[in-house]
Formats: sequence, C-alpha cells, structure tokens
Amino acid sequence: MCLFLDVLSLLLIFPVLMAPTPASMCTPLKTLSDNLSHRRRYMVRHNFPINYTIRVHQKEIFKLSNIRRMRLNVEGLDDLVLQRLWFQINQGVLKKIIRIMPERHPSRSYTAELERRFKDAEGVFVQSQPPEALQQELPQTVQDIWDRLTEEPDLVPESSWRFAFPKSLLDNLFHTMYCLFSECFSSEDAQQDYCEVSHWRKGRKKDLQPES
Repeated sequence: MCLFLDVLSLLLIFPVLMAPTPASMCTPLKTLSDNLSHRRRYMVRHNFPINYTIRVHQKEIFKLSNIRRMRLNVEGLDDLVLQRLWFQINQGVLKKIIRIMPERHPSRSYTAELERRFKDAEGVFVQSQPPEALQQELPQTVQDIWDRLTEEPDLVPESSWRFAFPKSLLDNLFHTMYCLFSECFSSEDAQQDYCEVSHWRKGRKKDLQPES
C-alpha cells in the first residue's frame, strides 16, 4: 500500500514538473517585453560612445544558439532548467549594465526599470513553481555554468571574460525570453518559432524597410 501511494504521489508531481509555462508568468514577461522594445533607443542612440562594450562572463552571452546546442547535447534537460538558467544569467547581465552607468547617465533610469521588471518576473516564476521543481538536481553541464556564474570575479580566469555591447546583451535577453517562454507570446494568427535565428532576422529586415 505504501509503495502504491509513493508511486501515486510521483504521478501527481510529474505533470506539475513538466507543465507548460504558468499563465501567471505571462503578465510580468509581457511587461518586460514592452520595456525591452525601447532598448535600441536607450542602449544605442546618443547614450553610449560608438562601439562601447562592457566586460561580462563568457557564459553571460546567452544566445538562441546556446539553447539549441544544450537541447541537443545535454541529457536530462527540460525547459524549466533552461528557464532557471535564463533568470540566473540575465540578473547578472542587468547588474553589470547598470554598474557601468553614472547616476546621471541618460539610460540609467531605463535600465533600472528593466531590472525591476525582471525581478518581478523572477518572483512570479519562483512562486508559480512547486518547491520540488526548483530543488531538483541540475544536469552537470548546467550546474557547471551555474557555478562559474556565481564565482567571485577575482577567481574567474581572464580567458573567461568577454566584451559585449549593452544592446547586444539585451537583444539576447529578449530573444531567449521569447524562445523559453513562447507560450506567453504565441500569436493566434500564425505559429512562430521564436527559437530560430531566422525568425528574428526576418523581423529585423522588416523593421529596416523604408516607410512608404
């Protein structure tokens, strides 16, 4: 009887762990998306020197290609693990962008607002998951990334640092958010594959077309 109850409890928990993105996540993520839609204005135009870059950990340059490669090569990986990693990576990215801005920098208030919206989404994410989901052991590859991101900066080898444009980092945040939380951004008109680089290239070409 005890064995039966143990198996039954696992069956009840398993669908929760594998459930799609909770509906409660969509509101803060859409708010974050709205804020990120202004990133070109605040991260490029007149607010930074030409070709200005900041130093980040190589693992903080988290692109669609990283997600695709991990899905192919990491055993035991699911979207919940990738979502947890996405929050861990991008909280560090936003802190680094804010850190290089003086108090009177014209983009500081915008970036601080982004960080607040990001923390709101992270809070809802944590609350929407059962404790078992957030306590499950990470695949070793993901755990290694996690450990490197939480190392003291002085202990990080020089070879692990990279230089990146602030806007490029926010582009990565935006694109990977749509990929990992696609259910919040799906369109009823057409099914979009937000995890494909080609999707974003098509959108960029459309944006660059001159107005008639």
